[in-house]
Amino acid sequence: MAGLREGTGVFARWARSLAGGAVILLAGLALLVTGVPAVAAAPGGAAAPRDAMSEVAAMQPGWNLGNSLDATGSDETSWGNPRITPELLDNIRAQGFRSIRIPVTWGHHQGGAPGYTIEPAYLNRVKEVVDWALADGFHVMINIHHDSWEWMAAMPSDRSGVLARYNAIWTQLANTFRNHSGKLLFESVNEPQFTNSSGDAQNAELLNELNSSFHRIVRQSGGNNSSRLLVLPTVYTSSDQARLDELTATFSRLNDPNLVATVHYYGYWPFSVNVAGGYRFDATAQQDVTDAFTRVHNTFVAKGIPVILGEYGLLGFDLATGTIQRGEMLKFFEYLGYVTRTKKITTMLWDNGQHFQRTAFRWNDPDFFAQIKSSWTTRSGTASSDQVFSSRSAAVTDKTLTLNLNGTSFSALRHGTTTLTRGTDYTLSGDRLTLKAATISRLSGARAYGTNATLSAHFSAGVPWRIGLVTYDPPILRNTSGTTSGFAIPTEFRGDQIATMEATYDDGSFAGPHDWTSYKEFGRTFAPDYAAGTTKLTSDFFAEVRDGARVTLTFHYWSGTTVRYHVTKSGSSVTGTTA
Repeated sequence: MAGLREGTGVFARWARSLAGGAVILLAGLALLVTGVPAVAAAPGGAAAPRDAMSEVAAMQPGWNLGNSLDATGSDETSWGNPRITPELLDNIRAQGFRSIRIPVTWGHHQGGAPGYTIEPAYLNRVKEVVDWALADGFHVMINIHHDSWEWMAAMPSDRSGVLARYNAIWTQLANTFRNHSGKLLFESVNEPQFTNSSGDAQNAELLNELNSSFHRIVRQSGGNNSSRLLVLPTVYTSSDQARLDELTATFSRLNDPNLVATVHYYGYWPFSVNVAGGYRFDATAQQDVTDAFTRVHNTFVAKGIPVILGEYGLLGFDLATGTIQRGEMLKFFEYLGYVTRTKKITTMLWDNGQHFQRTAFRWNDPDFFAQIKSSWTTRSGTASSDQVFSSRSAAVTDKTLTLNLNGTSFSALRHGTTTLTRGTDYTLSGDRLTLKAATISRLSGARAYGTNATLSAHFSAGVPWRIGLVTYDPPILRNTSGTTSGFAIPTEFRGDQIATMEATYDDGSFAGPHDWTSYKEFGRTFAPDYAAGTTKLTSDFFAEVRDGARVTLTFHYWSGTTVRYHVTKSGSSVTGTTA
């Protein structure tokens, strides 16, 4: 990639040498003939260089307008989100976001061969939203989104058909937006993937063909497209080194200074979905973040190629934000923000409507956004947990948490607006914060089951770390019967919360989906319903349970308590008994 950086420098020097004459002449002729200012192109049709690194840095932070124009139904509301309004974009801008990614699925609004014409009303709607966002001052990125798996994935068996349809979309988009502001970016395709390919080599070949065709179509369309920033993904938008190297080869061949690389990141998979015992943001999950963005930085950013993290989040959020325990979730986003900031990677939060309310214009979890926003500029202190459990049936004792200072220093512990007294209400020894039993008892009042008080640990930088004082007793599960399509264990949670569940047969082998681990996936196989007082086992779980074989479930709770329970499937019937 050293050669690409040298080439970029040549283009820059060439452009500067023209500034006093040829560029002015070219621009004047174009304006006279077409009424549109020309964008100078380098010899051979290559784009005149812009400061792509600085422009992408100016896009930090970014937000995704997910599950709207990318919906695969007949309308942008078909996945449950309201129609996009200028007020929504205004409010997103007010949150501090500087760029917006607008995913678009085109195939459901596209005619057949050979023209593959996009419905004018739909194209105009996309243009309207893009124009609103640009008027708000955003950098804007549009793409081809769910088409990637709906029909583009068939490219191994229909190479010419897929390419013709793909080229038709970008030809129409390039012509529609050719004179739009340079703050509009094009992303070639979202999460490219290929069905029944022969393997990595063919995947790389096909994606290189798509990216190269996209690049040629946009650059040759002229106008501001001559130097528009173009965003190219890896296969699957993966940050694995082999996928990064494949995209590097495409960048080298295109030799264009106005290209941007993009990847997505949804965390270390066992943690991201809460499976295989990955319910904590532990050293393994943290190292996965470090490794992913170190690879991306070393492959691209360190060599002068900007990177956009086009989507980030946790996969478990697709089911419910409670799939990942809240404190562990906050630690993940705090650390991801820190690493991407230090690696100079622009981030775009994936939001399919689960985070920012699109008509009320507020965050479903303000602490979640506060943690993310803080990470844009600094680090925040956290702790080993955001909950302190005290059994109601036993005497209250001192409780100790380990602080993760993250380069900050501890400044205060507060209950509401009251600052607690060090030495009396709590002690601090190094990174060990100990809450005194008398303080826990006093603040917990009558000690009803659940969270009785919330403390906040303050640090020299970042946002406070909230600590809930929870009163609990071991949960009680009761015998019941049901079916594989609807089985709910009556559960008295008594203030406790489920962390994870194991499932094993009597011979010790693992039961249910993901039979390589005893720990099952939260939400997809089991889920607590605290309001209803039940623990549900899903049809997906029973679909992979042997008929007639007893399964022992071990529920792990955040207090540290474990409770065992037996279920047996017989056809579509299920019986459940206490262990």
